[in-house]
Amino acid sequence: MATNKDKTPRNKKKRVKDDEGRMSLKEHLIEARNRLFKSLIALTLGTVAGFFIYDWLLELIIDPVQAAGGSVNFTAVMSPFDIMIKVALFVGILVSSPVWLYQLWAFIVPGLKKNERRLSYTFVAISVPLFIGGVAMAYFVLPFALKFFISLAPENSENLININEYLPFIIRLLLAFGLAMLVPVLMVGLNLVGVLPAKVILKNWRITVFLIAVVAAMAAPGGDAITMFALAGPLFLTFAAATIFCYFNDKKRVKKQAAQDAENERLAQGESSTIATPEPIDEPNSQI
Repeated sequence: MATNKDKTPRNKKKRVKDDEGRMSLKEHLIEARNRLFKSLIALTLGTVAGFFIYDWLLELIIDPVQAAGGSVNFTAVMSPFDIMIKVALFVGILVSSPVWLYQLWAFIVPGLKKNERRLSYTFVAISVPLFIGGVAMAYFVLPFALKFFISLAPENSENLININEYLPFIIRLLLAFGLAMLVPVLMVGLNLVGVLPAKVILKNWRITVFLIAVVAAMAAPGGDAITMFALAGPLFLTFAAATIFCYFNDKKRVKKQAAQDAENERLAQGESSTIATPEPIDEPNSQI
């Protein structure tokens, strides 16, 4: 039986590691594996649910083509089964988004302080509707893009669209806008961990604005300025909101660091501390 003397070194070693917030490369890889495994389980369950709404969702995806005067065709024997799997997987990505987004943030959370971890949970909750909203926004503009492309077909011709080409195009478009709406959340997360200062964002704002405009123009190729601005507008607003947050968060960090440096200097000179109650040390991070 192990004695108290045998247990002390191990407990002391673990306590030092937790207080300093250090993790070895192996521990980082294990944590990444565990969070990826949880995300895959949620994705699998969501994909299974996608098979039950396959017919309804496929009809929803094909409707814009038919409304634009085209038709979708299955050109191979295995196409229906292949399309069913792709549609179900797309549903799985949407349904499991709260889980894999949370796991992504939870992997970043251990690098944050206690109060910043609470704030990051708020942004996890915001990221889910932003992702779904981006997908819905892309679906809203989809009929305009399809109408433009189908209108390019010569007269007296029938526009038969291969489902194996159409579906990947639609899924990429929907997911691209969903992920684009997550960029501001990622900006805030990187700022909280001190990787992306606000001055870097402000210095390169022209490039960001240009990229947003390009993405909006590519998703609305019909030349409709109103549609392009409808897509670019939310991206600009969320980017501006994230930039403002990062700016004030940096000011708060600098002010806090200046106060801490002044306190350390007073203590070094033998003066009494001006802090009434010392701040508690963050509790060790736990796997969620």
